[in-house]
Amino acid sequence: MIKDDPDAMDVARTPLEDFNIDSDDLPEVLVLAAQDPYADNGLDDCNAIVAQIALLDSALGADFDIAGDTERGISEGRIAQSVVGSFIPFRGIVREVTGANDRRRQFNLAVTAGMVRRGFLKGMGKQRGCEYPARPRN
Repeated sequence: MIKDDPDAMDVARTPLEDFNIDSDDLPEVLVLAAQDPYADNGLDDCNAIVAQIALLDSALGADFDIAGDTERGISEGRIAQSVVGSFIPFRGIVREVTGANDRRRQFNLAVTAGMVRRGFLKGMGKQRGCEYPARPRN
């Protein structure tokens, strides 16, 4: 699941990610969402929609219709990660050369596609008269 706040392990892995040595693999559901977020094959009933939404929820976390506080302020984890990253000279150039920035862009694209897909699925469920969670909660 996508984490909002880095923990100690994430902070320790920061230099490895900057050099594109160690990074998390994208969940398959997000890879597929990035390929075609509006695919509707196999979505014949509400149960199929619920199953797809559950896969996305496990990869992305809670959707806006049930998520609590979504504010991302300053946290100890983000500060620590920034400090550790600041020890790498020319960090931006290093990340470009090693491909870490490209990997981050692909990750962000897949997460965005996953959120778009979940919204699409909930809209499809609402249009078909499905009950929550195959539609928005409200």
